[in-house]
Amino acid sequence: MATASRAVRCCIVGGGPAGMMLGLLLARAGVSVLVLEKHADFLRDFRGDTIHPSTLELMHELGILEEFLQLPHQQVSRLAAQFGDFPVTIADFTRLRTHCRFIAMMPQWDFLAFLVRHAKFFPTFQLQMRAEATELIEEAGWVTGVRGITPAGPLEVRADLVVAADGRSSVLRERAGLAVEDLGAPMDVLWFRLSRRPPDPTATMGRFDIGRAFVLINRGEHWQCGYVIPKGSAEEVRRRGLEAFRAEVARLAPWAADRVGEIRDWEDVKLLTVKVDRLRQWYRPGLLCIGDAAHAMSPVGGVGINLAIQDAVAAANLLWEPLRAGRPTVAHLRRVQARRQWPTRVTQGLQVLVQRRIITQALQGGQARLTPPLAIRLLARYPFLQRLPARMVGVGIRAEHVRSPAAS
Repeated sequence: MATASRAVRCCIVGGGPAGMMLGLLLARAGVSVLVLEKHADFLRDFRGDTIHPSTLELMHELGILEEFLQLPHQQVSRLAAQFGDFPVTIADFTRLRTHCRFIAMMPQWDFLAFLVRHAKFFPTFQLQMRAEATELIEEAGWVTGVRGITPAGPLEVRADLVVAADGRSSVLRERAGLAVEDLGAPMDVLWFRLSRRPPDPTATMGRFDIGRAFVLINRGEHWQCGYVIPKGSAEEVRRRGLEAFRAEVARLAPWAADRVGEIRDWEDVKLLTVKVDRLRQWYRPGLLCIGDAAHAMSPVGGVGINLAIQDAVAAANLLWEPLRAGRPTVAHLRRVQARRQWPTRVTQGLQVLVQRRIITQALQGGQARLTPPLAIRLLARYPFLQRLPARMVGVGIRAEHVRSPAAS
């Protein structure tokens, strides 16, 4: 087949939250941008469905918050946890100074479709679905584009900047040979759904006990459930059988024991292989990695999407002008990493601490009862402290705001 050729200022590989937000912001600033997404649609289960207060603040700055909140969603104002018999509110988002003091739980496909709809208002935005980038084009030490495949045949895109937003298993960062620092993760997560009924609890929560860790996310008509298991033990869980798995779920959520039969087979249970890693250097000449391609986050706190979107906003703020003028220099790309590296490192450090002090302790067992760490006991005793984790989860270490202009 003949190779189709395209040319743009910026080619973004990956149509997730980071890629779509960056595409919208660059197109809004008058930069010609092409987003390549390898799937035919956005309909995939158990992706991150949390829209944080900081992201809702960005929607306000773009003038589209009211329209966005018309989409079906659930509002989570507090995050709770239970450590053995010790319940505690971890984060109280009502204490934030943002327009929306809650996390909006929304299917990620609805969020992405909304971003695409608004990006298409700008003539410089292009999106190509079912386009999988497979190789970098390099000339004289610079990345000058990507090669890929589509149902119509090979594709070659020339760009002044290629942005890898293709997730934690990024093909482009592998092709670029960028060094990855693995911080380790002691667990994986099995995700599934159970129906929700009026007498059920209302709070989104985590439950930790000796040998057990379980997450319940209130999605309105159903619970999104996360059964946390030791790293690499998914096959052992399956080997014990579906009935044993259902019985364990019934022990963790006794009020839902009458509906564990909704887990019909293992096809209803999706494995998330948890990674926590980061690139030492997020860029090469002509190439920038953002989001999970630059730093895979633990599911602890559900902050991965928040970090990815803030990467996109920072990249748009720092790169729209050099992209409109021509090719961004290495110094421009270095500034993006410098802006986002510290928040990433601090957030990952806190996630690793939680993994080590709480999750590993719960999964390993070996003691009569699970004792909440001092920090957790202080949150229960002094509720005003709940604003601190609310800030960490809902806004992040360094909030980003829209600085790129709207092209006339």
